[in-house]
Amino acid sequence: MKILITGAAGQLGTALQASLSQHRLALVDLPEVDITDYHAIAHEIAAFVPDIVIHCAAYTDVDGCARDPELAYRVNGLGTQNVALACLESGAQMVHISTNEVFPGRRPEGYEEWMPVEPINPYAVSKVAAEFYVRGIVARHYIVRTAWLYAPGGRNFVHAILRAAEQHNRLRVVADEIGNPTYVEDLVQAIGALIQTGQFGTYHLVNEEACSRLQFAQEALRLSGLGDVPITPILAEDYKRDSSPPLAAALKNIAAAAIGIRLRPWQDALADYLAAK
Repeated sequence: MKILITGAAGQLGTALQASLSQHRLALVDLPEVDITDYHAIAHEIAAFVPDIVIHCAAYTDVDGCARDPELAYRVNGLGTQNVALACLESGAQMVHISTNEVFPGRRPEGYEEWMPVEPINPYAVSKVAAEFYVRGIVARHYIVRTAWLYAPGGRNFVHAILRAAEQHNRLRVVADEIGNPTYVEDLVQAIGALIQTGQFGTYHLVNEEACSRLQFAQEALRLSGLGDVPITPILAEDYKRDSSPPLAAALKNIAAAAIGIRLRPWQDALADYLAAK
């Protein structure tokens, strides 16, 4: 299979390269190719003629998106439209990577794939726009929503928590934001399985079970031998930032599970991640 990956230098794109190495790959990223330039991305896709495009490229700094909503929309919304149009022109299937933030975060029991989206911050608005373009342009598509990604060697929540614990020996962590910690190595295996099915649609690919940021931090510290570091629980409203994330936006994997694709519990994945560090 011929697969083109946008955002190939990011943590997800890098993991996909290793996971899909048995396929013929084309790797696209800045500065060589900017997805906001239709002709640039269309040229890459037309030249390679991929069977499938996995679209990871995005502006994922949610606070940066809040400070510059126009840039967020240009990259995440219109950039995705460009990729989708190029897929349509070349006949390629498309995998679009989306987020739990498309939901408003008012459902403690979690969101299923079919539930209405309702973005509450500029990053989420741009990702809802991206989903809209993919659905409207590319008939043969997979929309993969995920959440709270972490990967070896990357800057992520786990990395930040452990570094802060070692530097300050004391933490303040949000207790009322709920989501699904997702290990990138597990996500790429699930994506690899999904693209073999030909069952197009919207999927929630996250490690199973949900937790708060506080619980995530506590488990990371415990597994790292830092369980005695004191943590003060705080509310999201007490943690000042430019963006306002949805508070209860865990994803429920119904559609992928129905075709045999499940990710293991987040606790098991985190243990493997920390053991490999």
